[in-house]
Amino acid sequence: MEPYYYDSALVSKRIHAIITAHATPQALNWLQQQLQLLEEAKTTQRFNITFTAMPRFTGKQVISDTHIAEANNFFIYGYTLDRLARIWWLLQLPSDDRSRYVAAIEDLFSAADMNEQITLYGALPLLAYPEEWKLCTAEGVRSNIGGVLEAIMVHNPYPAQYLDKPAWNQLVMKAIFTDKPVHLITGLDERANPELVQILRDYAHERWAAGRKINPMLWRLIAPFIDNDILPDINRLRASDQVVDKEAAALACAQTGFGPAKALLLQSPELAAAIANESLTWVTVAEKASSL
Repeated sequence: MEPYYYDSALVSKRIHAIITAHATPQALNWLQQQLQLLEEAKTTQRFNITFTAMPRFTGKQVISDTHIAEANNFFIYGYTLDRLARIWWLLQLPSDDRSRYVAAIEDLFSAADMNEQITLYGALPLLAYPEEWKLCTAEGVRSNIGGVLEAIMVHNPYPAQYLDKPAWNQLVMKAIFTDKPVHLITGLDERANPELVQILRDYAHERWAAGRKINPMLWRLIAPFIDNDILPDINRLRASDQVVDKEAAALACAQTGFGPAKALLLQSPELAAAIANESLTWVTVAEKASSL
């Protein structure tokens, strides 16, 4: 089995080109020196020293959001130069010996400070031997560090591709509990499942009983599973005094294949028209909800 599912050498070049566009000549010289030292020493210790020292020598300039098409559209989102340089450095770690590579990455995770954890979790889609990082990802979801959670959740295709159903459901619920941008979770719609819907409904009912607000993005995941049992929840949402709840109910009705729910949308022609002309989407609902 090949270590990488993509051309790691090409992706390394793509990332290095972005680094070159933002780094000083001194920082680029330092990176080249570190690469030469690694090639000479070929030790994990040498690799770790550079990984840890990266911010002191590269700086933390903001990188414009972009993606690497050659690596399944790996999304560079909210990155600083030191974080991207660390991503590039991870691609320089020899991967021909699987057990040695896995041990080296696991050691990085174990010893990482907060910013290093953010880098490592964000790098999950690019790490060699992707099957090896499922447990580590599930453990990361249990973190209470906001930056770590966002690195796992936001524009990161790894969880949707590799987490099993219970771990995936936990990730989605953690995103909702902690008010993370649920709409930026890759694979959100594709991984929706009946077990998650039941968890979400139980959560919604608990919040309603306590008189508390509910993240309207929750209904995006429930929409494909609307049936006679769920329809009363949608009606309750439509009766809310919050505009964003009414909009979420309308979108859920538009998204479902359940006839009685689709019929409800006809009772809200303005919302139906907004959905049709795409001025009302789950993205607009998420943005409105985040400002409340």
